[in-house]
Amino acid sequence: MTLLELIIACAILMVLSSAALPIAKYTIIRQKEAELRRDLREMKDAIDRYKDAADRNQIRVEIGSEGYPPDLETLVKPVQLAGGSDRKIRFLRKIPVDPMTGRAEWGLRAVQDDPDSTSWGGKNVFDVYSKSTGTALDGTRYSDW
Repeated sequence: MTLLELIIACAILMVLSSAALPIAKYTIIRQKEAELRRDLREMKDAIDRYKDAADRNQIRVEIGSEGYPPDLETLVKPVQLAGGSDRKIRFLRKIPVDPMTGRAEWGLRAVQDDPDSTSWGGKNVFDVYSKSTGTALDGTRYSDW
C-alpha cells in the first residue's frame, strides 16, 4: 500500500509542477516587457525634457537639430546651462540595457526619418525603439513600442 501511495503522490506532484512551468515562463517574459516599457518611457521622457530645455533657451543646441539631442550619450553627459552660469544638467543617469537583447543598443529615429524607419538619419534623436525582433505576448513587435 505504501508504494502505491508514493507513486500516486509523485504523479500528482509531476502534474502540478508541469502546470507551474508555463506560468513561471510567462511571468519572466511579462517582467522583461514591463522593464522594456519603463526604459523606453524613461528615455523618451529625457528626450522631451532636453527638447523643452532647448526650446526655452536653457541649453545650447546645434543649428538644424531642432532642439533634439544629437545622440543618447548627450542625455547622459552633463550639459552646460546657458546664461553664463556654471551649472550643468543631466537628463539620464545612464543608458539602460534593453532587456530583450541584453545590450545597451537602441534603435534611433530623427525628426526627418519616417515613423516606421529602421535607419537613423544621424542628425538628432527624436524617438527610441528596441532593436529586438521578437514579438510581445500581446502580438505586437517590441520594435514598434
